[in-house]
Amino acid sequence: MKQITLRQSQNSDVETIANLRVIVLRNDLSRLGRFDEEKVRQRFRNTFDPDHTWIIEIDSSFVGCIALKPAVDGYLLEHFYIHPNYQGKGIGSQVLKNLLEQNHVKGKSVVLNVLQGSSARHLYERFGFKVESEDLIDVYMSLEVE
Repeated sequence: MKQITLRQSQNSDVETIANLRVIVLRNDLSRLGRFDEEKVRQRFRNTFDPDHTWIIEIDSSFVGCIALKPAVDGYLLEHFYIHPNYQGKGIGSQVLKNLLEQNHVKGKSVVLNVLQGSSARHLYERFGFKVESEDLIDVYMSLEVE
């Protein structure tokens, strides 16, 4: 596998990531009857925090992003998107593994939500995330990082 690098995001990355979010979430949100392209973009814009978001690159090419924001008892993992051309190649697993091995994350809780029926849920389950609750749209998961 080629070298995966993470770089701190910048305000100028917002539209690139919003576009990726549309691509990645289109099928799952359409299946759930919830796809509205502009709302998908705007919801990202409203929660984008470049200080807690990293751009995933391979050979300096944008392939995805991930955000880890401080929360009450740990961290909120969100906006973890890998472009479909790069999915299924172990990139998500490598990025998540590296993130969960960081010293500041150890001993903390990491929470996230994933869309019902999303294949991403399997990635999180492989890393030990457990379902805390779910509704018709989202599955809420958490992990106590050791």
